Amino acid sequence: MQLSLFTTAGCHLCEQAAELLPPIAEDFPVNVTAIEIGDDDALVERYGIRIPVIKFEDGEELDWPFDEHTLRQHIISKINH
Repeated sequence: MQLSLFTTAGCHLCEQAAELLPPIAEDFPVNVTAIEIGDDDALVERYGIRIPVIKFEDGEELDWPFDEHTLRQHIISKINH
């Protein structure tokens, strides 16, 4: 499963979100790509006040605040569908 983490440099919430991902990647077949929004004006406009945001390969987005449990539940629900 592909996950995208929309983030930007200096975002402490983004750092907290990124720390949730390694334990999840140990338990589930996920590939996480961090996407720097600061390099793209359209991404800044879309995600600037929402980051960190996790986007699933089906297009669903999970906005902050989320915790490891919530993220795991989303992944499990997608694996089971």
